[in-house]
Order: sequence, then structure tokens, then C-alpha cells
Amino acid sequence: MGVEVVVDGLTKSFGRQVIWEDVSLTLPAGEISVLLGPSGTGKSVFLKTLVGLLRPDRGHIWIDGYDLANCNENKLYELRRLFGVLFQDGALFGSLNLYDNIAFPLREHTKRTEAQIRQIVMSKMELVGLLGAESKLPGEISGGMRKRAGLARALVLDPEIILFDEPDSGLDPVRTAYLNQLIVDLNAEIEATFLIVTHDINTARTVPDSIGLLFRRELVMFGQREMLLSSDEPVVRQFLNARKHGPIGMSEEKDVSELEAEAQMGQDPGALPPIPPQLMPSGNKIRRTQQPPGTWLAANGVIPPQGSFVDERGRNWLEEYPRLINAHLNGIR
Repeated sequence: MGVEVVVDGLTKSFGRQVIWEDVSLTLPAGEISVLLGPSGTGKSVFLKTLVGLLRPDRGHIWIDGYDLANCNENKLYELRRLFGVLFQDGALFGSLNLYDNIAFPLREHTKRTEAQIRQIVMSKMELVGLLGAESKLPGEISGGMRKRAGLARALVLDPEIILFDEPDSGLDPVRTAYLNQLIVDLNAEIEATFLIVTHDINTARTVPDSIGLLFRRELVMFGQREMLLSSDEPVVRQFLNARKHGPIGMSEEKDVSELEAEAQMGQDPGALPPIPPQLMPSGNKIRRTQQPPGTWLAANGVIPPQGSFVDERGRNWLEEYPRLINAHLNGIR
């Protein structure tokens, strides 16, 4: 079961360079959240600060009643055990096979016997679909398998919070789709709190419960997926729909003259595209924190763009979701 993470007024700089300031958000327990932003906006720095590898200049990170950003080393070490991290490239040891890579945290941080370690490692390898690959070296497998091995290693200490640093980095669209499904299925299975840093717009639009966007050294918006996907806020609209029109430029942000030129040309940002259905767990499972499609929109009186919640097979999930809930409650497989 995941725990809630409350970030309050967090600020981080390196020398005179402010990375971001006064960031406040809440990662709800057991939910999947995504953090977006143009390159160089400090998303990975945020993850490192969240897990205590970097100390913020100001602010608080409240977990289980403790302020991770301002606690002593002993408490920080204890709180870090709540986290599992999947790094961009998997960060596997090249000279160790997959089994020993995944077993490494257990051997370093616990006093379990080798028999107990084997049982845990094999269960996590099964969870990510790697049974039979125990003896392979990282250099002998694909990038997607390395990601899954890194995920298995992140899981062996049964963390309550899992951080994903660009899990789609270096993967083709098909492997990214498989990884996204694995993340959703995993969340349904273990109900930990997930935070995913990504540039993949399809991931951001279909996987999370909540989305946040960093830009110009601040958190522009953080909230439920439907809130951001229906937002007219210029940078949110531009980024989540991968368009040139808006405040984001080839560097990080457009200057005043570029924005004025766009306004004079009368460039229309266009209508918002349909909101896609949220990715569902495999096999009639329901994630505990997942809400029916359209919940936020209905509660806030927002009419979604035409064609919203219809998947690639033509199924309308406003209609499908109640049937799935009924099948789940009645144990239909």
C-alpha cells in the first residue's frame, strides 16, 4: 500500500541558477502521477530531491509525518527505504547477471538468507515477465528487458513509493506501450504510490491519475488527468498536445517578440483533441484509485471534446467502465 507524499514550498538552486521554486503538490497514496516539462526544467532534480539525494534550499517533503527535506541522516536513511527507483537506463551492474543485479539491494540492506532472497527475486522477476532470464548479463538483453530488470530491482524491498525517471527513454513506441501496461498492472497489484517523469505524451495522456507540468522554474499546474487534458492554460495545452504554438520554444521558452509575432499572425491553437480513455489494468482488474471516466469533468461542469473516452477499437469507456466494474465485483474473468 502506498503512502501520501506532500511537497510544500520546495525550492532548489545550484549557485545562482534557480532550478525551480515554491513547488507544492500532493502525490495521493496509491495513485499514478506523471511529471512533465521541457528538457532542462529540473524534473530529474526533483526526483533526486524527493528521495533525499539532494537537499532543497527551502521547503518540506512530508512522508508518514516526517519531513524528509529536513530530517537527520538516520531518519533520512529510514525514509529512503520507502522508495524504489527505476533509473533512465536501468542502472544495472554490467558484470552481474540479472539475478544478482536484482538481489543486490536485499544483500546490501537486509539480513535475509539466500533462500529467502531467491524466493523474493524470482517473484519480482515473474511480476515483470523476466523468468528464465536470470543468468543473462545486461549487455545480452534488449533495452526493454533492462528496464524491466531495473524495475524488478526497484521492487525487491517492497517500496511504498516508486519513482520512474523517464522509463520510456530509448524505447520504441511498441516497447513503451508494453511498459506502460506493465506499470498500470503493477500499480493494480501492489497499490504503491507512483511518480513517473516522462517526455512521452501518449504516456502522459493515458496512464496517470494526476499530471504536473514544470516550466519557467515553477510548477505550472498539478491536478487530475482530465483537468490538464481539458485545460486552456497555454503552456499546458501546448505541451500535452505537442504543438508549436505557445510559450515553449526551441530553447526553453519563447521571448516576448516571438509571442507577439505569433499573436499578430493570428495563429489559432486549434480545438482540444479528444481525451483518451485511461489505460486499464489487464484482465478485468480495477485499480483502487482509478476513477470512472468523466468524473472530474462532470464535477466541474466541463464538457469534454467530441470523441473523448473512445479507444482505438471504437469502445466508449463512459459505457464500458460500468460494465467492467460489474464484472469485477461479480468475479467474472
